Amino acid sequence: MPDAASETQKIRVLIVDDIPETRENLRKLLFFEPDIEVVGAATSGEESIALAGQLKPDIVLMDINMPGIDGITATEMITQQLPSVQVIMMSVQGETDYLRRSMQAGAREFLVKPFSSEDLVVAIRRTYQLGRKRPTKTLSEPGPPVPPSSPGRDGSGASVGHILTVFSPKGGTGCSTLAINLAVALAQQKQGNKVALVDASLQFGDIAVLLNLQVSRSIVDLVPHIDELDDELLETVLVKHGSGVKALLAPPRPELADQVSPTLVEKVLTGLRNLMSYVVVDTSSVVSDITLTALDAADRIVLVTTPDIPSIKDAKLFFEVADALEYPSSKTLLVLNKSDPHSGIRAEDIQASIKHPVAAQLPLDERTATLAANHGVPYVVGNMRTTKLAQATVSLAQYVVNVLAGKEEAAAPVRIGTGRLSL
Repeated sequence: MPDAASETQKIRVLIVDDIPETRENLRKLLFFEPDIEVVGAATSGEESIALAGQLKPDIVLMDINMPGIDGITATEMITQQLPSVQVIMMSVQGETDYLRRSMQAGAREFLVKPFSSEDLVVAIRRTYQLGRKRPTKTLSEPGPPVPPSSPGRDGSGASVGHILTVFSPKGGTGCSTLAINLAVALAQQKQGNKVALVDASLQFGDIAVLLNLQVSRSIVDLVPHIDELDDELLETVLVKHGSGVKALLAPPRPELADQVSPTLVEKVLTGLRNLMSYVVVDTSSVVSDITLTALDAADRIVLVTTPDIPSIKDAKLFFEVADALEYPSSKTLLVLNKSDPHSGIRAEDIQASIKHPVAAQLPLDERTATLAANHGVPYVVGNMRTTKLAQATVSLAQYVVNVLAGKEEAAAPVRIGTGRLSL
């Protein structure tokens, strides 16, 4: 079903490809879409520039490899002359260099041939929507009046929420699963809580799979708009889950992760903080520039470890990194996941070794976690909500709410004695 164009206005598309069969196939793929109209076709980069000026299409489908002026050069010239025109690049090659050069030239989307009709139509509608969110202005045009700040809002007029970055320096600790269920539990804490879940594990993020969401929009859609992010644009790329949580997904392909810069992540998190009550960020286990940006932005870091020597060693090293970054000790909440009384390592041993309090223990429950992952359903909802794992996660969410509200004493963190563990 159409989800981008209005009923009275079709998305006007110009096709550019030097191969006649490809141009005809693209026409056929779009012919039965009621909200899309092919207004012309060009056989070269030179012709595409001229036709774009004459026809003023909404979208240009641009082949990247053409004789004479290639697709990248033509895209750059079209977007400079006609800022309202959005370009989708097409290529049989999906190398990172092609993606980067296309984006730098002004392309809004990159499709690797062969692609399905569904991929094509989704890309056209999404690119059109993103283009509509940014009305063009000349330098001489005055900007819209800035509304006064509302009560309970900061100087920019936006409400200020809290950022929680969930991180583990070791893979396999259940970081993504915890981030998802913590976000859902935070949304359940109070009616009206607005929660965003950001997948900052950009190359191989699992949030979409674990929530059974289609990656129709992702953070990479914001790359061309890094200097013009606003609330409306951020809302456009968020994917709503049935729990009420809105997810900002990782790019659909690993090579697209290179397009996302730390600056973009910082701006996105700042914008989401102004939109949401809570922003939960899932990260990769590598301390990259992207991860450091998420850690810096966090009001609290949820550091996840498990009761095994490698995980504990890595958690201990993280606190050394946190000290070097001058993070206050209170910024990090240490969570023991997959806690098992039969593991031989107790929470009090971990606390004594790391010399940092354990804020919460989540019990080992592989069955519940695996069922939730395989069904794409958070374990804090439905029948699984009665499990000990779900109840412990809900308690952790309440603890986080209290800590962020400045009620550490009332939050009743886990009380643990001392023990012995040498690392």
